[in-house]
Amino acid sequence: MQPWPRIALRSIRATFQQARPARVMKFSPDTLHQQLLLHPAPAYRVAYSGGLDSHVLLHALVQLREQLGVDIGAVHVNHALQADADSWEEHCSKVCTDLEVSYESLRVDARAPRGESQEAAARDARYAALAAWLTAGEYLLTAQHQDDQAETLFLQLLRGSGVSGLAAMPLRSELGHGQLLRPLLGVTRRQLQAYAEENGLSWMEDPSNRDMAFDRNFLRARILPLLQERWPSASAVLARSAAHCAEASKLLVQLGEQDLANTRAGRKDSLSLTRLLTLPPERQRNVLRHWIEQTTGAMPSTAVLARILNDVLLSRPDAEPCVRWSEHELRRYRGDLYLLKQRPEADTSQVLQWSLPEPLSLPGAGGVLNATRQTGLGIRASAVESGVQVGWRRGGERCLPAGRGQHHSLKKLFQEQGIPPWERSRIPLIYIGDQLAAVAGLWVCEPFHAGPKEPGLLIDWQPG
Repeated sequence: MQPWPRIALRSIRATFQQARPARVMKFSPDTLHQQLLLHPAPAYRVAYSGGLDSHVLLHALVQLREQLGVDIGAVHVNHALQADADSWEEHCSKVCTDLEVSYESLRVDARAPRGESQEAAARDARYAALAAWLTAGEYLLTAQHQDDQAETLFLQLLRGSGVSGLAAMPLRSELGHGQLLRPLLGVTRRQLQAYAEENGLSWMEDPSNRDMAFDRNFLRARILPLLQERWPSASAVLARSAAHCAEASKLLVQLGEQDLANTRAGRKDSLSLTRLLTLPPERQRNVLRHWIEQTTGAMPSTAVLARILNDVLLSRPDAEPCVRWSEHELRRYRGDLYLLKQRPEADTSQVLQWSLPEPLSLPGAGGVLNATRQTGLGIRASAVESGVQVGWRRGGERCLPAGRGQHHSLKKLFQEQGIPPWERSRIPLIYIGDQLAAVAGLWVCEPFHAGPKEPGLLIDWQPG
């Protein structure tokens, strides 16, 4: 076995240099009460799995029923992944009956698609069900504790996460119409075990917790005990580091908001590349991460961000670069960056018949065409009594926009309007007979424009 590099040993020593043997504090309902006083709510619901941690949380909450004076209850999520899943559900129901608290069970389809993580699929299904179930204003209490926080920090470190990931689990966050609260993040697994034994609690053991194929189980069973043998306060120190990262993450978000406001371009889905490049490289990366997460709901990977920086920001001025990932893409046009949802290529061979003024839904994500009656605006009503045809750009189309005096190619008109190339093929074209009569939402071509006092139909396109 190769010795660890000195720099790695120094890093580990620095991480745990404040870790000292600590007196094990006793968990009690009062410990929980101190947390709940900081987060008052009209009702508290415990996410009750039937395991030790959530049983302790529920039992301690019941002891506070009179002091809190609010509605309390429990909810169980049946993932239907284990043979004993229904037995766990029955156990949870009986415990809640004995404790005289309201109980509800939610059944989810937590099966992972082929090639994806079963653990992640179960977690996503569980939280989606809980978010839909939780009532506005209520708090859902979950039983993650200090050792869970330490494990989460380790997992994020091993994934190469930034400070947002290293912040691990937040104490409180939004969940559906309510709030999710983790009031045990300052409590250790040993403290919860001691409380359970002292109060004679019975709980269910999930056999999957012994499966070393799961990274979290491996850390819990093999790594953290070894660290705690040398540094007894390791979990507390790691949790403290997660809290520092959470604070740093908030500051980066605030900086990202400021830089995003200063680099916005003319459209809400675009940034000015010129303004972006005035920032130092680290702030460029930060604002890009913030913009992408804000728009897509997910942080871009390091690889995606590197492709954006190399292939888009640094490409030659006349290029039209594009980086695609997941369901999104980032493009550049005329000095602006555009963050878009990927769309299938438009079928420009289609021709649709449209009887105005009824709305027309376009295929795929094409959106909807509407026509409103106006005097002196839009296409002459008399010209569309037999309807129109709707098509898309194939190349070579020309139009004489009303008031321009001469014909222009659509390419030139789109360029004048600053419409990015990838959007041009999606814009519906209105034909009367075999002549281009209008470009939806943009121009009406002569001689189809309604006269000053003539009835017209103004065509508007709402993209999908």
